Amino acid sequence: MTTQEKPSALPHIKVLDLSRVLAGPWCTQMLADLGADVIKVEKPGEGDDTRHWGPPFLQDAQGNNTKHATYYTACNRNKRSVTIDIAKPEGQALIRQMALQSDVLVENFKVGGLAKYGLDYASLKTLNPRLIYCSITGFGQDGPYAGRAGYDLMVQAMTGMMDITGRADGTPGGGPQRVGVALTDLFTGVYACSAILAAIEVRHRTGQGQYIDMALLDVGMAILANQAAGFLNTGRVPQRQGNSHPSLAPYQDFPTANGAMLLAIGNDGQFARFCEATGQAQWATDARFASNTLRVENRAALIPAIEAVTRTRTTAQWIALLEDKAVPCGPINSVGQAFADEQVLSRKLVANQAVEHMGTAQTAIQSIATVASPLRLMDTPPVLLRAPPALGEHTIAVLASLGLDAAAIEKLRQLGVIQVLS
Repeated sequence: MTTQEKPSALPHIKVLDLSRVLAGPWCTQMLADLGADVIKVEKPGEGDDTRHWGPPFLQDAQGNNTKHATYYTACNRNKRSVTIDIAKPEGQALIRQMALQSDVLVENFKVGGLAKYGLDYASLKTLNPRLIYCSITGFGQDGPYAGRAGYDLMVQAMTGMMDITGRADGTPGGGPQRVGVALTDLFTGVYACSAILAAIEVRHRTGQGQYIDMALLDVGMAILANQAAGFLNTGRVPQRQGNSHPSLAPYQDFPTANGAMLLAIGNDGQFARFCEATGQAQWATDARFASNTLRVENRAALIPAIEAVTRTRTTAQWIALLEDKAVPCGPINSVGQAFADEQVLSRKLVANQAVEHMGTAQTAIQSIATVASPLRLMDTPPVLLRAPPALGEHTIAVLASLGLDAAAIEKLRQLGVIQVLS
């Protein structure tokens, strides 16, 4: 990521972000990383729910915990925070005024939740026909579940994702498991960003904005990917099988002399090279293992044989043996080990940003670390403009840009419509 040595991709795009938690903020952070001006609207006194989702919490210069949850920092970089109470008519008027100047609006209220404030798509479209309005909900704008609240864990369970994740029934630790991060939320954010960029392209041709209906359920079903394709075309329900792959073998974790490693063989050539390197060249021509399909069918014989061999070397020794032979092999890292990995360090995947207004004089937060954007555009790279903002950090500046003077802003503060960062 760059601190603006090069032009960004979307500096001309203004985004009004009425979303909270993860899916919506993940989408708008992607747009902000690409240079869009994202104004995050938060509830006075409370802010985004994830500001309070801790531990873990950010630490001050002395290493003491503050009241600021690290969760919020994962998806709110490069944004400006404004506090507005949209339940008040004055707050609704401010949102309408901001929508007039925006290219994109992202929200994740319940279905119909913004209509009572006159901030739904139909209302704002009459004010700004070019507005691209993206709604993110658990189950979409129609259907029998449309009115339900939706969270990632619930959707992982409902879509079958949990049912295909984890060890098989009858084995130690067997049973459905959630993925270790809120996968459906994250993918919904990515899909929403893609839809918004497509709508911007359409607007170049038509001059008109449009409505985007994103649902966690829809995304959760889509990212079942090959597992869904297998079911839809054969009628066979996928089963949990731990770290092994339903369509590839050997493609899983294996024990080593000092722990475990991951072997991910995806074709017959890789398997032949693996067999040669391990001194088991006969496996490659064995009638049971000569093709991937045969290896999958004879997994019960193949895997124990490989395990007996992999236990003879350490993980590091296996990686050293196989990496120059184009046989995919690697360690099973902790998150800490992953961030210490030389390739991760070389790719500069940690972004540290100085903080101006977070914490108190006694517990000031000096910097916030986030994972750098994985988008590598050579000519218009992602930017690092702002650390995740304090609640209401930019309220005065944003309202002033709307034409409100100091007296008008102070009146809104007294009415409780806004909160100004002290």
